[in-house]
Amino acid sequence: MQPILHIVSHTDMDGVTAAAVAWHAHYPENAPLRVSLSGYGEVDELMLETLRGNARLLVLDLFCQRRETVDEVDTLFPEGGEPLLFDHHKTTEERFGNRKWMVIDTSACAAKVYYDWILKRDIPTAPRRRLDSLADLVDIANDRDLWLGKREESRLWQALVTLCGPWSVFARLVANPSSTLTEEERDVAECFVVRQEERFSRAREKVIRSGDALVWVGADLLEYGDVSDFCGLLLDRSDDPPRLVAVANRKVSGDWAISMRSREGLAGRLVGLLRDGRKVRGGGHGDAAALYYPSSYKEGQIRDTLLSGIRTADDQDRPMGLSLGDLLQAKLSK
Repeated sequence: MQPILHIVSHTDMDGVTAAAVAWHAHYPENAPLRVSLSGYGEVDELMLETLRGNARLLVLDLFCQRRETVDEVDTLFPEGGEPLLFDHHKTTEERFGNRKWMVIDTSACAAKVYYDWILKRDIPTAPRRRLDSLADLVDIANDRDLWLGKREESRLWQALVTLCGPWSVFARLVANPSSTLTEEERDVAECFVVRQEERFSRAREKVIRSGDALVWVGADLLEYGDVSDFCGLLLDRSDDPPRLVAVANRKVSGDWAISMRSREGLAGRLVGLLRDGRKVRGGGHGDAAALYYPSSYKEGQIRDTLLSGIRTADDQDRPMGLSLGDLLQAKLSK
């Protein structure tokens, strides 16, 4: 009996699209399939549970948060096995990019990374035909996740993920993989975008700005799904854009999820500087990343840690002492 394939993916448009690609690539030929749409807080347990149970694992648009998990996957991954993790986050590439069990490409969203990889495999005609039908959807997800702004549908699809939840959109893509929105889907999504613009207007009046370093968006100002669009508004359409926008969201458990956006890799650097693998978790790529803080933290404390991290990053970028160029320039000036 062939082991069950467990597909683990993220809950945003990229993750849902990646899960749909994996489903259509493997169903029904490899049925039954197990699918988990998850966040960074649960991915380690899902990966280890699957591998320890001798099931097959496929992880998309996520990466484990604990070094111990990486070490165990190194041990459990069979020599010559196919990659089991497909990601596009810069922080993953910088820390663990040499692993044989992962494929990382920071130039595309995770759905496209996996889609391009599997299309190069020797796969039967039926799944290849199903994958061909997903090409436009993958392009839309790539536009959304990389903030390219070339596909109007990308914002509407993300609106559906926000309104209906990732599982509902995944079910829709299993039943109907077409990227063309129905009239009803488009109407609902467009109405959401209109209301979203109204929330953006209110939120801009209440954000806390710390010079040119940080714009802090407090809890309850935005809704889930607003983050990328609102941050893009501040970063790309402002006369004086900040270096970083951080959006706070308090989960039902009380823990904090801080979504960060930047334009020069600062968000990803802060994850590397502030994540400790115990209290503070996080992940992401250069300009879109997230940190997760325990419920004991206050908003002001979290904001202070981000500002401290920005100062540390700036200190690391400053040259230490005289460089060879400085010495040569001083000698020539005499």
